[in-house]
Amino acid sequence: MSASPAKTVTRERRQPRRLHDNTVAVGMRAFFQIADRWKLSPDEAMALLGHPSKSTFYNWKNGDVGQTAHSFDLASRISYMLGIFKALEILYQRPEMADAWVRRPNEAFGGQSALDRMRSGHMVDLAAVRDYLDSVRGGW
Repeated sequence: MSASPAKTVTRERRQPRRLHDNTVAVGMRAFFQIADRWKLSPDEAMALLGHPSKSTFYNWKNGDVGQTAHSFDLASRISYMLGIFKALEILYQRPEMADAWVRRPNEAFGGQSALDRMRSGHMVDLAAVRDYLDSVRGGW
């Protein structure tokens, strides 16, 4: 009897999850449309994006997302912003009311506005606003 050849077990090396090249670019365009609707200053918008440098911010605003195409942090921030925007559009039938909500004081955020909470630049604050809106909507 011949010995069976040893089975060679090869494990594929897992590559880090990569975002599709267009994902962040499309999200970035949507972010800047939201920023316009919410009348965000450049400083406010930069805080929501995690405080990039001014040159990076203006490159992004002009559509040049360059190396950020695979940034999980940036994609997560944009995802939170899109979720917040969508939740507000669902909660308020009139877009101007939805857009104004982010600047109104809110007891859920200690009397500060949602924008004040999000401007810290910490992703946990974006998540807190998103979670609050999801709870108001009943977790839809």
